[in-house]
Amino acid sequence: MLWVDGRKKRDALLALLDKEEVKNAFVFCNRKRDIDGLAKFLKDKGFSVAGLHGDMHQAKRYEVLDDFKADKIQLLICSDVAARGLDVAGLSHVFNFDVPMNADDYVHRIGRTGRAGQKGRAFMIAAKGNKDDIKFVGAIEKLIGKAIPVEDVKPSKNSNVENISKAKSKDKPRQDNQSPKKPSQNRKDRSHRRDDDLGPDVKGFGDELPAFFK
Repeated sequence: MLWVDGRKKRDALLALLDKEEVKNAFVFCNRKRDIDGLAKFLKDKGFSVAGLHGDMHQAKRYEVLDDFKADKIQLLICSDVAARGLDVAGLSHVFNFDVPMNADDYVHRIGRTGRAGQKGRAFMIAAKGNKDDIKFVGAIEKLIGKAIPVEDVKPSKNSNVENISKAKSKDKPRQDNQSPKKPSQNRKDRSHRRDDDLGPDVKGFGDELPAFFK
């Protein structure tokens, strides 16, 4: 996970894309309205990108997904419509551009990579000083029963940012102990989500919470 200035989240994502060997990836945003903007930004940086969200016609969603599976698209910028039920084999990375509002969604998102015994990488970008992100990260860590490792990345060659650094221990935001809400309690919020790294390799586990997380 990266704690960055909220205005530098795009630069942090570019730094991760430079650092990692990304074959293909889901990039999750909380708000559908942020997907097109991020997709255009990455496309302007030379990446092969497409958006996927619930407001798209079903035929268009199928077309985008087929292109992604055929390796015509490297990065799929998506809402939580892609967090469950999509059968995509060999997904190398998941990037949470936004911290999910529901802790359960974090588990489903990172479960898209490392499936069927394969290795995968998952990253999350959180905004320093943002009370919501601090609360959501705290809920996720409470659910999975451990702290998410904080990473440091060098600026991307495509970025104008001089430094993207991990939070020092004394500056690490205080985390909330609030329990994560059940998925049914947040269903109304999913179409309005604000549009974050697990560090080590992770293995996928489908749509159910593993017993070792309980």
